[in-house]
Amino acid sequence: MVDKLVEDGVAQTSYANSGRGGWITFPFIIGVVIGTAIAAGGWVGNLVVFLIQEFNVGSIKATQIGNVLYGCVSLFPIVGAIIADSLSGCYLVITTSSCISILGLLLFNLIVWLDSLRPQHCEIGSSVCHSPSKTQLSVLYLATVLVTIGIGGTRFIIGTMGANQFNKTEDQEIFFNWYFFAMYFFVMLGGTAVVYIEDNVSCRWGFGICLVADVITLAIFLFGNQFYRHTVPQGGPFLDIARVVVASIRKMKVPLSSRVEDYYCSHDGAATRINEAPSKSFRFLNRAAQITEGDITSDGLVARKWRLCTTQQVEDLKSLIRIFPVWSSNLFVSTPIGIITSLLVLQALTTDRQIGSHFKIAAGSFPVVIIVSASFFNPS
Repeated sequence: MVDKLVEDGVAQTSYANSGRGGWITFPFIIGVVIGTAIAAGGWVGNLVVFLIQEFNVGSIKATQIGNVLYGCVSLFPIVGAIIADSLSGCYLVITTSSCISILGLLLFNLIVWLDSLRPQHCEIGSSVCHSPSKTQLSVLYLATVLVTIGIGGTRFIIGTMGANQFNKTEDQEIFFNWYFFAMYFFVMLGGTAVVYIEDNVSCRWGFGICLVADVITLAIFLFGNQFYRHTVPQGGPFLDIARVVVASIRKMKVPLSSRVEDYYCSHDGAATRINEAPSKSFRFLNRAAQITEGDITSDGLVARKWRLCTTQQVEDLKSLIRIFPVWSSNLFVSTPIGIITSLLVLQALTTDRQIGSHFKIAAGSFPVVIIVSASFFNPS
């Protein structure tokens, strides 16, 4: 549901450079999806194991860090969408997020290469294990925050930008089919192949692959700039929501009018009469669009923006209220998934994962089963 909110929120922006866009942008957009998915799958998938085995962090604390990370990766796309829609557009958000992600992965590579940034390795079964110092934890947390922001700001915004390259709904639907297929497939690839390298070969090689994938991803994205159709920021939707709420409260004692002429919309700052009154649901919000004395200047402009809103702004808030129960119900599904993901890794660490004499399944790859199941049942 978060994916849909982000897509709908940013896709409503108007287009600039209308001569650009189309399927010529597809290789660049999908390349970003692939690179980001590999880096995210390889890094996120093995983070809990890395914290326990390489950083001497207790299993409970490592799980807590993992759960916070999963939640932030899911919430940051909303922040990125708001910024893209209100201030900068998708291109700048994706570029900035990619640079932040690269910086975070660079710090992670420094952690695995420099012994001074990690506690002394603790042998399995040893009764003496050195805890990480405050400096080591600070660098670790900084790297984790940077990568989390980078992944969250890129993962779904790139999907929105890709859909905005097409005018036809059919083309957008085809794009989203390939977008979700590439994202899930290469997250699984990162969560298996890259995690296996981290677990059985070297963390240096594994995190190095993630860093290289992120750098290549940014290069591909920047190279395709000459073909992209860029979006024009349209202003923050949350400011309009706040205005509707404030205006409704300020006019609580104003009797609701049944006359269509008493409700207004705004076009380029001018108050204009419309031929449709707000809907009857959540009628207490209709007062925000009802004109009262002093709301309109002699020139026909809105005199007090925090007292008079447009009917469209009122209806937008009502639509948000209507879908909130559906959106919030997703929390009851997402929360257990996040907890199960961390618990699954901890359980895998205690099991015999050896298959034959030469192959051992990485503990961080077990959550991939959840992604496979979701991909299998999603078409139904």
